[in-house]
Formats: sequence, structure tokens, C-alpha cells
Amino acid sequence: MSVPYNHKAIESKWRKHWEEKPVNVNDGKKPKYYCLDMFPYPSGNGLHVGHWRGYVISDVWSRYKMLQGYYLIHPMGWDAFGLPAENYAIKTGQHPAISTKQNVDNIKRQINEIASIYDWDMEVNTTDPDFYKWTQWIFVKMFKEGLAYEKEFPINWCPSCKTGLANEEVTNGVCERCGTAVTKKNLRQWMLRITKYADRLLADLDKLDWPEKVKKMQSDWIGKSYGAEVEFPVEGTDEKITVYTTRPDTLYGATFMVLAPEHALAAGLATEETKEAVEKYIYDSSMKSNVDRLQDKEKTGVFTGSYALNPLNGAKVPIWLSDYVLADYGTGAIMCVPAHDDRDFEFATKFNIPIIQVIAKDGKEIEHMAEAYTEAAGTMINSGEWNGMESSVLKKEAPMMIEERGIGRKTVNYKLRDWVFSRQRYWGEPIPIVHCPKCGNVPVPEEDLPLRLPDVESYEPTGTGESPLAAIGDWVNCKCPVCGADAKRETNTMPQWAGSSWYFLRYVDSHNDKELVSKEKADKYLPVDMYIGGVEHAVLHLLYSRFYTKFLYDIGAVDFDEPFQKLFNQGMITGKNGIKMSKSKGNVVSPDDLVRDYGCDSLRMYELFVGPPELDAEWDDRGIDGVYRFITRFWKLVTENKDKDVKPTKEMLKVRHTMVHTITQRLESFSLNTVVSGFMEFNNKMIELAKREGGIDKETLETAVILLAPFTPHLSEELWEQLGHTESVFKNEWPKYDTEAMKDDEVQVPVQINGKTKVVISIPAECSKEEALASGKAAIADKLTGTVVKEIYVPKKILNFVMK
Repeated sequence: MSVPYNHKAIESKWRKHWEEKPVNVNDGKKPKYYCLDMFPYPSGNGLHVGHWRGYVISDVWSRYKMLQGYYLIHPMGWDAFGLPAENYAIKTGQHPAISTKQNVDNIKRQINEIASIYDWDMEVNTTDPDFYKWTQWIFVKMFKEGLAYEKEFPINWCPSCKTGLANEEVTNGVCERCGTAVTKKNLRQWMLRITKYADRLLADLDKLDWPEKVKKMQSDWIGKSYGAEVEFPVEGTDEKITVYTTRPDTLYGATFMVLAPEHALAAGLATEETKEAVEKYIYDSSMKSNVDRLQDKEKTGVFTGSYALNPLNGAKVPIWLSDYVLADYGTGAIMCVPAHDDRDFEFATKFNIPIIQVIAKDGKEIEHMAEAYTEAAGTMINSGEWNGMESSVLKKEAPMMIEERGIGRKTVNYKLRDWVFSRQRYWGEPIPIVHCPKCGNVPVPEEDLPLRLPDVESYEPTGTGESPLAAIGDWVNCKCPVCGADAKRETNTMPQWAGSSWYFLRYVDSHNDKELVSKEKADKYLPVDMYIGGVEHAVLHLLYSRFYTKFLYDIGAVDFDEPFQKLFNQGMITGKNGIKMSKSKGNVVSPDDLVRDYGCDSLRMYELFVGPPELDAEWDDRGIDGVYRFITRFWKLVTENKDKDVKPTKEMLKVRHTMVHTITQRLESFSLNTVVSGFMEFNNKMIELAKREGGIDKETLETAVILLAPFTPHLSEELWEQLGHTESVFKNEWPKYDTEAMKDDEVQVPVQINGKTKVVISIPAECSKEEALASGKAAIADKLTGTVVKEIYVPKKILNFVMK
């Protein structure tokens, strides 16, 4: 009789053993493999089972690569600055430095219970001055290169968080952090010129082994388009309104134009009759976020009373204001061709504006347009000298024609906007800039970094548009580093994305106080080979990290321009009915009780078993019982057969090599839920073999234990020791399979007459067609009473005799 499986004793034993003898040791001879998790915000009460999923996936993959002979870079740290941590501190009434440390300690305890092979010597924390010294250093370098600049303009403002937000931080018109409806506020901001990198960020997506949906999300966010800027004179004035259009070929069909309410000319275009309505519309629009404005289904607008002139034919074009046009996209003004654009058609129909068709299928004009004609192909009509041209040809040539006439120019446009980089909050990296009345904006000298965040008692946001740092006179007032005159420090802080945009570089040289990362270690360990995290960061963290890496490459800090070679996005673990887990909804499932009752190994496997790892899955605790039963049955199989002297049969060899092949193929394709089901299937086969053969050979048992090791490290270490080994199971190589050993000696083949099965026979798997037919005939000799007109053999599948 074997000793019963005791997960508490086994996991406690091996956790202590690994602390004394780590399994992932850099001997300087192995090639490196860098597997990275998206590090957590320590802003809540700890991890739930949804967080566990990503960490388990990355640890399984890391241990698999370790068994393939790699030294693993597998670090963990804390994204501890920014809104999440500060909002949590305000909610709990603690200083963010205190609450953040408490949360880090708790989450670190939980992470250690996952049994991940994290190298805690590499640990980083974005709030550590030794870390954010280099976050500030990057900003100073960007400032010197002209990529960091100040600008005053209307930004997204969260009334609850009392801070500005980047466009990427607004989801469906609300703050992604607190869910409050976002408004607009005119503030002085620090910006990063990410738009300078738009083309490279777009083109280099082709180099990445990333999910196509993520690459498409980034491509759409960058939003590169080709077209022309066209100048429309304003009737009766010297003003001209420049519009950007991707369809300059439809210029003759422009029957009105729309300006963003924030456009510099918007208010001035109002006549006496329209002034009051125009001013009200401009104010109402200022209270809406860009996202809301783009997503409003019903289009609104106001006529200014003024007209522009179509530069091709001089036709009068009424000028409207509408909030679906944004001031920071294109020129903040668009020409509207309602016959060929759904949105323009809806607007023109609502406000009774003329519709002129300029593209016609087969050259035939539609008498009564019920909807816009949006097909790209067609012949130009109602377009002066362009009549008769194919629209697809004209679309390419029109920008040059417009440029030749002197009424515009061909151009490229992007949806990507420069990054709003400052926050009116306390808990963040101080921006290392001094405002000098003589020298202007001056960066803090690099040798004086880090510029430390001062300790304060009152850290709550002021709501005035200024950071709480503005009230600390002793900190704000300083001397200019250049001329020595009285000056003031910048009081806005960096956003939470500042540290997370480059943290992955610091892990490999986290104790270096002389440089961001040494060239030696960067060359040896970077970039990241596999990055695992949620798809929700596709156009935030992932885009910012690519931008930072390209900048650091340009200044020679690193020798690569893409940070993450391969990306895997795990799905979310939800509560019942697919509802996201959150404390406010009361549906958070903590892993602590499950680890206590079933063990870490069981929970690790169940996290993978709940569904395909790239898809969301609804959590149900009851399913962990089945995984626990599998582990106890496997434990019993090994412990009851480990001392038996059993010679491997052909069937044992076939099961062993097929198991290695199946598990390896499924693991390589990240089909981790089917890996778990595969283990269950092969465990049943081995149990049946052991019963039938009086045991199972030791090498097959050892192979199964090694295969399981990345998934159940405690169990595998214990069983490996019981199988007689003194070194860790992770000192082995990942098992290889022999395709010859996987082949069947015999196969079961149905024998049919006219497509109807009469008998099933066993024949040698590699027998010839003639041998198979002969065996089939012999098996149904008493039934072959007619004339056989055709003999069919599908190898290893079927025998069929057609008779008449």
C-alpha cells in the first residue's frame, strides 16, 4: 500500500528545499530565455484566481523552457505608482506609501504560493527612487531630444480622480480607473511626441510574433491614412479653412463642411442670428469626452450662418459645427460628401442639406438616394473635368491634381495623438523640470537624479488643476540649475505608465546605479522572448513600451528596437454569468482557501483546465475536485509501481512515446487545457496497463513525472525523489519521442459488403493492400455469395467489397 497523497506536507517540504537550492541557476553555459509577466498594481487586497491564471501560464512555460536547457530570466516586480495605488490609499485612509507596501507584502506572499520560479534578486518597484531615477533619466533624454514638451489645450478630465487622462485611459466615455464620466478641461500639460514614431510603430508590427488582433488594434489606433489637405476660402473674408480628406476625388460632391466646436474659427464664424446658438453648442460640447462624441448615435450640430467656397467650382458650402469632429484629429475641419458617406448622409438628411452624387455605378445616377453610395468602384459624374474617370484611379491622382492647382496638398494623417504625460496627482514620479524665468524650462541635471518625491501628510488631489506638490513651498522653490536664479519645480507628476513602459529592461540589471542597464547584460539577456498578460493593454502599455524601446535604441541605450518578441494574451477569469471579478460586485474568489484545501499543484492545473487559455472562462470551484482526483490517482500509480521490476512492453513504449508527443505538441501550441485533459487520458491508460501487466516500467513513470513537472512542481519533485533520484526533477531534459514506437502493430478494420459492415478484423498495421484484402475475404468468405466487382482498401481504415 502506498502512503496517501498529502499536499500540505509535500508542498511545504519542497518550498523550503527550493529556497535553499534554487532550481533555476545561471551556470553561464546555458542560453537564456526571458519569460515575463505583466507586473501587478499593488492597489487592492491581493490576488484572486483570475490573476493566478496568467502567472501559472508563464510559470508553466518557464519551467518547460528550463527543461529544454535554458537559463530562465523570470522576474517579478511592482507597478506601484499612479492612480490605482493612490485611489486605493484615499479609499482606505492610508498614505499611499504605507498601503502600497502592505499590498506588495500580501501579494508577494500569494505569488510565492503559486510556486513560480521568480528570481526575487531581480525585483523592482516603480516607487523606489533607485528605479525611478532612470524613469526620470529617460524623460530628461526625451526633453533634450525634443520629444517632451509643454502645451496648454483641452484634455480629458476625470472629476472623481481629479486629474487629466490620456485618450487611451478613457473607455466608453468614462475613466477606466473609477468609471466616472469624463469631461474636458483646459490645462497646461507635459506631452510626449509619440507621433514622431508613428510610422515605425506601424511598420514594425510585421516583425512581431503577436496575436493578429493585438497588431490590428495597434494599427487601427495609429490610424495611418493617405489623402489631401484642401483649402476652402471663407466667403466675404480673407480666412481659409483647411480640411483633411481621404477622398479628394469627391470634392465636387462636398455640399457642406463641419468644424469641431473647439476650432479656432468656430465662434468667429457665427452671425448675429446664430451667435447665441453657436456659443451654447460650443459650451455643451466642451462638457463631453472625445469618446462620447464619437460614439453618440444621433448626430447634433449648429449652422454658423457663414459659407465657404468650393475651391474647384466656387459653389457656396454652408459651415456647420458638430461635436463628432475632433479638434485634434486632422485639421479639426472636414468637408462633407453626403452622397458617399453614411455619417454625412445622415447629417444632411437630418438638416435638409443638398446631396450631390459624384460617383455612379456604370455611370448611372440614382434618382432618389435612400442611402449613401459607399462602394469604392464607379464612374465620376457631376464633377466637371473629372467626369468619366474611374473613381479608383482618380482617388490616387486627385491629391496631386489639387496640389498642382494650388488649392491644397497631398498628405498623410494619423489618428495617433501625442501622449498626455502629466498628472495632477501626488503619487507619481516627479517630472524633473525646473521653470526658470530667465532660462525657461530646464531639466534637472542627470547627476542630481533622482528628484525624490517629497513626504507629505496631505496627498489628496486638489481639483484645481494643480498637483498637491504645488502647495509644498520648500520643495517647489529652488534655484535654476543653469543660471542660479530663483525658480520653481514642475509640480505635475508622471502617469502610472511611465515606469511600466521600460521596467522589463531594468530586471536584468536591477542593482546597477551607474546606468539604466549595462551593455553586457542587455546583450546577454534582452529583449523579452515571451510576454504574457491581458489583451486590455494592447494600445496602452504595449504601445508605450514599444515607443520607449525605440527611443532608447535611437540614443544607443539598447541595441534592439522592439521589446517583446512573442506575446500571449490570456483570457479573463470571470464570476458567474461572465461578470468581471471585483470586490464591489462581491464575486472575487481568493486562491488562499483553495490552496489550503486542495494544494497549489491542484489549483495550478485547474487554472489551466477551465478553458482555452486565450479565452475568458467562468470560474466554478467544483471543477477543482476532478483535478485533485487526477493528482491523487497519479500519485497512487507511481508510488505503487515505483519499486516493481517491470520490463517495458510494446504497449508501454507506445503509451510513453505517444504521451510525450501529445503533451509536447499541445504545450507548444499553448493548448494548455487540452494538455491537462491529455494527462488525465494517459494516466487512465497507464493505470489500465499496470493492472493488465502487473505493473508499469520505471522509465515510463519517470517520463510522466518529468512531463508533469512544469504543471505540478511539488508533486513531481516528491515523486522524482521516491523514484530514487537525488537531484531535482528540473535537472532533466524534456523527454523526446520516437515516432516508430508510437505506431500500432495491429489495427482494427471494419470489413464491409456494399458499404455495410459485416465484421471487424485485426490486421498488421503495415500490411500490403493484397494482404489486407486476403484477410478481409477470408473473414467474410461465407457471405461472398455473388460476384465481387470492386475491392476497396483505405489503409488502416476500411475494407469494402462491392458485389452484384
